[in-house]
Amino acid sequence: MFAQLASPPKFHALASWLWVWLLATGVLLLGFGLYTGLFLAPVDGQQGEVYRAIYVHVPAAWMSMFLYLVACAYAGLNWVYRSDVSAVMMRALLPTGAWMTVLALVTGALWGKPTWGTYWVWDARMTSELLLLFIYLGLIALGQLTTNPAKADRVLAVGLLIGAVNIPLIYLSVVFWNTLHQGYSVSMSGSRIHPDIAMGMWLSVLGFWLICASSVLNRARRLLVQRRWV
Repeated sequence: MFAQLASPPKFHALASWLWVWLLATGVLLLGFGLYTGLFLAPVDGQQGEVYRAIYVHVPAAWMSMFLYLVACAYAGLNWVYRSDVSAVMMRALLPTGAWMTVLALVTGALWGKPTWGTYWVWDARMTSELLLLFIYLGLIALGQLTTNPAKADRVLAVGLLIGAVNIPLIYLSVVFWNTLHQGYSVSMSGSRIHPDIAMGMWLSVLGFWLICASSVLNRARRLLVQRRWV
């Protein structure tokens, strides 16, 4: 099956209908998540109502890192196998990842103003997330530097893999440095989030994941058409 999906025509045929279903399901789940989080979840004992930003901020921040790692996986596949599908997927992930990073930064600033008294501080977590946005934008520009798609794909793959060093810095910044950003609420050992609060957040996370997947597949199928591979 995976070998078949490496074929541009078969990948395009699958992506052409799958992205619509992913989008519809994602919007539905995100709607349930936001409704649960904004109207049904209890008020946080420490942060009050402002904590409800997590229903957008947390999924966006997670997706900003996750999409970059997925792009790196496709970059590795493209470097080894030079497959057409891996090339367009690698490119298609970048704009969605950049938008998720912007959303994470904006919602983080809106959360920070009432919590810390300022929209922005040069906190390790916030600074490394801002650096991720610059990396995304730089890679998008890098992919447009040459009219030779194959050459641009190779350069882009290398740039993606080099930029991956920032992902563990973002994730571990609250461990390595004394930051204003709160530590982990969810980890491998479990969650410290109240179940009534967590339910809406997980629905929002799943909704974001599906919407991002839909966006990436839709962009990838259009890139295949532009490259005349289907």
